[in-house]
Amino acid sequence: MSNTKNPGGFHEFIRKSIVSLKRSPQTIPMVFLAIAFLIYSLNLTHISDSTAKIQGQGMGFSGFVTMLFSLLSFVCFLNSFPRRKKPNILMLVLFFLMLGCIIYCDIYYGQCITRAITREDHPIPLDSSTAYISSASAMLKVHIVFVAISGVLTLLVPVFGKLLRKINTSLVIEDAGQMEAIELTES
Repeated sequence: MSNTKNPGGFHEFIRKSIVSLKRSPQTIPMVFLAIAFLIYSLNLTHISDSTAKIQGQGMGFSGFVTMLFSLLSFVCFLNSFPRRKKPNILMLVLFFLMLGCIIYCDIYYGQCITRAITREDHPIPLDSSTAYISSASAMLKVHIVFVAISGVLTLLVPVFGKLLRKINTSLVIEDAGQMEAIELTES
């Protein structure tokens, strides 16, 4: 039983996806930015619990800035690449500044966790009741990696555009030998 609605199946889906990427190669870094946002926002409970337990100076502000700039970086990113226009340099600069702030805040927060669990007087033990602290620390490292990858991929958007344009996505139409039989007549 053939599917007349989708005659090409998986290969046609791949071809259409590549055509879409050729038109907007900035989709690739946007996917990584979205993954980084999801990593942080879905683990926000661990961040909040760690902040409440450790109560380090600036930890709450650091978590707030990371979440705020994660949202605002999407806005800057989407405004950086308007349709059928040149990239908006000001928005790109703001985007990279926000990525830098996000990475700085993640590193600062991770250092607060490290200081709290390794301090001389009353270190916070990492056991089953405080497992969220180690989860938050591990998540911050993964978040930094994904934010950095999205920044590097954003810098490489022109390279992706050139490489994707080299991929042949045109459809091959078979004539089945009937082209000679068609006559053009004027009425």
